Amino acid sequence: MALHYNLAKVYALSDNDPDFVMQIISLFVTEVPLDLKQIDLGIKTKEHKLAYAYAHKIKPTLDLLGLNMAYEEILQVEAWTKTEGKRREITATFESIQDQVEKAIKEIKKDFEL
Repeated sequence: MALHYNLAKVYALSDNDPDFVMQIISLFVTEVPLDLKQIDLGIKTKEHKLAYAYAHKIKPTLDLLGLNMAYEEILQVEAWTKTEGKRREITATFESIQDQVEKAIKEIKKDFEL
């Protein structure tokens, strides 16, 4: 039972095509953790453009998979990169995103036996 994600938008977009749904969740499980590492690197090294590029990349995926709070927080990361803020201003927000994504991935792997 999905507590940390919601596939309603994925099913709507795919016209209930189970193969398409599996492609989307497989990409989420494999790609988003790598993208988060790049955002983390960008934050730690103050490479705002790097952090922005990967935050922008995962933003639609967070929305598509119903991670609403993570989606709102990734918008904050994007805003932080544009103002070139200090690292401590965004650390807790980024950690929250990571936590939500980890929980969603763990749950998806269990639910879809990945």
